[in-house]
Order: sequence, then structure tokens, then C-alpha cells
Amino acid sequence: MVRVADAFRTYLTTEKGSSANTVSSYLRDVQQFEDYLVERQLDLAEVEQQDVQDYAQWLTARGKSAATVTRALASLKCLFHWLMERGERKSNPVLGVKTARVERKLPKILSGKEVELLLDQPQCVDAKGYRDHAMLELLYATGIRVSELIGLNVEDVYLSAGFIRCESRERSRIIPMYPKALKALSDYLRDVRPQMAVAGEEALFVNVNGTRMSRQGFWKIIKHYGEKAGIQTEITPHTLRHSFAAHLLENGADIHAIQEMLGHADISSTQVYARLVNQHLKDVYTKAHPRA
Repeated sequence: MVRVADAFRTYLTTEKGSSANTVSSYLRDVQQFEDYLVERQLDLAEVEQQDVQDYAQWLTARGKSAATVTRALASLKCLFHWLMERGERKSNPVLGVKTARVERKLPKILSGKEVELLLDQPQCVDAKGYRDHAMLELLYATGIRVSELIGLNVEDVYLSAGFIRCESRERSRIIPMYPKALKALSDYLRDVRPQMAVAGEEALFVNVNGTRMSRQGFWKIIKHYGEKAGIQTEITPHTLRHSFAAHLLENGADIHAIQEMLGHADISSTQVYARLVNQHLKDVYTKAHPRA
């Protein structure tokens, strides 16, 4: 199975172009399934639909959530599809396997006032303050993922035109910035980054060592300012992305335009924000209407 896993890894990275996180997740799911098969003296070539159904029930009995089981089966579905392409399987035993329905939780967002409070926390009195202010403003202005934020290079910023170019998963999208974000980024690029970045570094945002900011580094930054602001809502690196989308939709933006800016391949991923806004309006109505 090690040999198969290595070949499957190559397939995921080269042919499917999957991200490192996706590859790691798929391989972890496959390894767990392999362990399950070894205990039952089964081979991948012999696995039938009932075996996969039993595996799903086994995961559930071990306390795994419906979302976890669904993700595991998605990994196996991809694995067996690949084995079919290689001529090692005639059918995909995952097809038709029933799982518990996954209830998609609505994302948590900040209110407009909470966003303002968070963005006001970095004090532009030193290099770190200017950098952090620019990062938070840019994240809320564009709704890009944290991985995309730290992946930006200086050449991806077009200050005169007022937008950034974001490259992700072989797709490129152009996202505008509001004036305050544009100014924060301009100040950082002009006055701060030249002193922070090491020679030859292309990254837009750098750490104290002058090299590209890491995801973990940004997580510490946003967590610090969330606590400093005294915001009770749990803030994660994705919170500003969710807030960006919900606030745009709430103020009348076209959902397809939001889909494009977020980089969602499927409109259903964007429609969750419509549910979020509708739920918010329903809550406001229930609390405020005298006859509700």
C-alpha cells in the first residue's frame, strides 16, 4: 500500500493539482481505510460497496461526525476512481454508499462595529503596526483567504488602479480595494516594507526576519488584536473573509460578483452567505417587531 499511496500522491499533486493540505487529508483518510482493511484481511481490489458502507458505520460508531465520514468517503471515492483509471478496478464501491446528512453550519461573522474595532487596533507608530494594519484592511477589503494573503507578492498589487491580483489553484482573479485599505497598503509599501524585507524577497507581507509571513504568524496576529479589542465573537483567520461576503450581500451586492471575488468555483459555496443574511434579518425582525 505504501507504493500505491506514493503513486496516488503523485496523481493528486500532478494530475489533479490538489493543494498540500488536500493531499495530506486524502492520504490520511486512505491510510486509515487501509488499516481498517488489514484488520479484516481485505484487499483494495476486493472491496465492495457493502465493505465501504460498513466502514462508514464503523467511523460513526467511533464518534466521527457526519462531516468527517463524508470527507473520508470523498477521499476513498477519489482513490477508487484513480484505481479504475489504472485498470486495477472495474467499479467504484463508494458510489451509492449512504451517509448521514451533513448540516452545513452558518459561518460566524463580525458586525460592522466589531470590524471597525478590530481594524482600529494596530497602531501605526512602528513597522509592525503599519504592516498589521495593512494586512487586516486588505483582508477585509478583498475577502481573500489567509493562504492567499500570505501568498501575495509585491507584483500582485496595482496601487494606481486600486486592485490586487490573486492567483489560486490555477485561477487568477482581480479584486478591488476600498480607499482606506488602499492607503494602508500604500503606506506600508512606501515607508515600511523596504526596511523590513530582506534583499530579493518577493512576498508582499514579511515577518520580523524579513521573509514571507506564515499562516501561523498571521493567526497569532489576528488573535492578538481580537483579544485586544475585547470582541466576544471567536475570531479565526477566516472570520474577515466571511464578514466581507456577508456584509457585501447585506448591502445589495450581486451574489455572482461576490462568488467571483471569493474565488468560489460553485455558487452553492457563496449562497451560504445568503442564508446567513436571511437568518440575521429574521432575528432582527423577531426581536424588534412588536407582534413577533
